Amino acid sequence: STDEVAVSIIHAGVGAITESDVMLASASDAVIIGFQVRPTSGARTAAEREEIDIHTYSIIYDAIEDIRDALEGLLTPEESEKITGVAEVRDIFKVPKAGTVAGCYISEGRINRNDTVHLLREGVVIYEGRLASLRRFKDDVREVVSGYECGIGVENYNDIKVGDQIEAFEMVQTKRTLDL
Repeated sequence: STDEVAVSIIHAGVGAITESDVMLASASDAVIIGFQVRPTSGARTAAEREEIDIHTYSIIYDAIEDIRDALEGLLTPEESEKITGVAEVRDIFKVPKAGTVAGCYISEGRINRNDTVHLLREGVVIYEGRLASLRRFKDDVREVVSGYECGIGVENYNDIKVGDQIEAFEMVQTKRTLDL
């Protein structure tokens, strides 16, 4: 159990899993876990009717592992940024109707047309947004890889300066685990 998720034991007993155990689980919106026991035929029928899961185990570690997996599934995933490409701003172009376009050199990874980007000045993020345009020479392109030059327009932002960096990233969700 943690601050986010917890196991709540509603009832503990000995003997076979009975119909009354199933009805209690149904009323409590719970699952039934049995160790070295089996449900009676009436309990099995009631469990199917009430759509209650019955899990039986003969090895306690299997039960603990399944409960941990179920709890981990309830944890909200951890989100982090994964940098997919870095572009160095080498020149600035004022384009009528399009605003400021940065003449860039892709120094790492790749920049895609639909990327979310950070604009960094002296290592500090000064803007986060989406790309408005990505061009090689006069052509609109989907992506530009490391070692190539391109023109990048950033949506709703025109204060780009020579020496800035444009960092493309994606949000990555990581499954969290319980430390038991």
